[in-house]
Amino acid sequence: MLRANTNDYLDEYEQDVDEIVAACNGDLRGAVKALMLVNEQLEQKLGRISAELVEHLHQHHPGQKLLN
Repeated sequence: MLRANTNDYLDEYEQDVDEIVAACNGDLRGAVKALMLVNEQLEQKLGRISAELVEHLHQHHPGQKLLN
């Protein structure tokens, strides 16, 4: 059963990759660049959300030790 799920995920990834490359008119370098830019945006967003969470925890649970 796990193997079937793995194959489904791989098939989905293959389709996603094909769509991304097609969106970049077949330009593999452009597709990689686009993915890197999206990844950078997601990392920045995660950083902002993490900072907001830490601030929220400090405000609502002062003195509580936070995990790093």
